[in-house]
Amino acid sequence: MSTNRIDAYKTVPEAMQALMAVEEHLKKSGLERSLVELVKMRASQINGCAFCLDLHSRDARNNGETEKRLYLLSAWRESSLYSEREQAALAWTESLTLISQNHAPDTVYERVREHFNDQELVNLTLLITQINAWNRFAIGFRYEHP
Repeated sequence: MSTNRIDAYKTVPEAMQALMAVEEHLKKSGLERSLVELVKMRASQINGCAFCLDLHSRDARNNGETEKRLYLLSAWRESSLYSEREQAALAWTESLTLISQNHAPDTVYERVREHFNDQELVNLTLLITQINAWNRFAIGFRYEHP
């Protein structure tokens, strides 16, 4: 990829501060840190965001995530390494990340509702929305990964 196109932080700092405020909310949302990082990783895999994959794989490892679970994340359906709650969150992540293809089917919604209360589901949906926004900034403006 080419070098950065625009530095959004310098160009419209108040917009980026708003995104960072959402990050602060999500840190206090009560969602498990391991789940948060898996969701960020899975959406970033789907979107092909090298910058975010690099960042969140490091964050996940720093929070105790295993290499094996990170390696198998794209094939989570075929692995017993993920809890039912994590699987429901990953299905919801894929559904919302690929919203134009599937429009969040009732079956996926019903599955995630079995594992998340109203507040958790709103925060999970915000998390998915947020990482998709970050992916679009990183890919669109060609953020370089270290």
